Amino acid sequence: MSARTGTAGAGIPLAERIPVLLYHAVTEDPSGWIAPLTVRPSVFAAQLDAVVDSGCTPLTATGLVDALAGRRPLPERPVVITIDDGFADLPRSTAPALAGRGLTATAYLTTGAIGLHGPDSGCLLPPAPMMTAAQVKETADHGLEIGAHTITHPQLDTLPGAAVRRELSVPKAALEDLLGLPVPAFAYPHGYNSRSVRRQVRAAGYTSATAVRDALSSKGDEPYRIARIMLRADDTAADVAAWLRGTAAPVAPYPDQLRTVGWRWYRRGRRLVRGTRFAG
Repeated sequence: MSARTGTAGAGIPLAERIPVLLYHAVTEDPSGWIAPLTVRPSVFAAQLDAVVDSGCTPLTATGLVDALAGRRPLPERPVVITIDDGFADLPRSTAPALAGRGLTATAYLTTGAIGLHGPDSGCLLPPAPMMTAAQVKETADHGLEIGAHTITHPQLDTLPGAAVRRELSVPKAALEDLLGLPVPAFAYPHGYNSRSVRRQVRAAGYTSATAVRDALSSKGDEPYRIARIMLRADDTAADVAAWLRGTAAPVAPYPDQLRTVGWRWYRRGRRLVRGTRFAG
């Protein structure tokens, strides 16, 4: 059992805790850089079965924030499954595995990585098999919500305002044009955000944004900084079952720790020296 560390939110009742799971690639043969965050298909299947067996009701990210805002009923035990970046397995096997169990999810796509802006998008993700822009609608047809995850996958909280606005507005417009639907959901690359970035996400027309935080969300969480638990290669179906019960992880909302703020300032200085590049 790989419990996430921390006691934040320990006083939040179990009934108010909401697991929001974050997946990346689901494959037997990942690229080296994403391997620590890759789940094998057999393990993924077992984890999805744990979701089904839990009796939790799956929602999209937009469905969750709409329910928390009173725009729709909130199920007694909600769960949100999210998938970041748009790796090649998403339309081929991951979305079908979800659909086959009657599970919805939100897939946040890095539009430069999937070829939506041509070969010169400046995407910062290292090489890996990715889905294509032509497969976006196919993925949505499996019952997944499509959200935006920027063009290039930068650390948004280190960029100047104009660059942040472009990373927010361009993928939203491109995905909406492709799908013929609104795209109200956003995820921060690396989970990195700041108060200023969150304001710009709202101004860009998104109604929610997910971070990481490696914590359970809750009924009191922030709609523009929804906490997620990031699935790693060694996480099991038993780990997922514990999170679905509202245990084995801290609970948001909670304020940034001093080390989080210090790390942000360090990364901002690093960008000024080295330029914008892929980095955790």
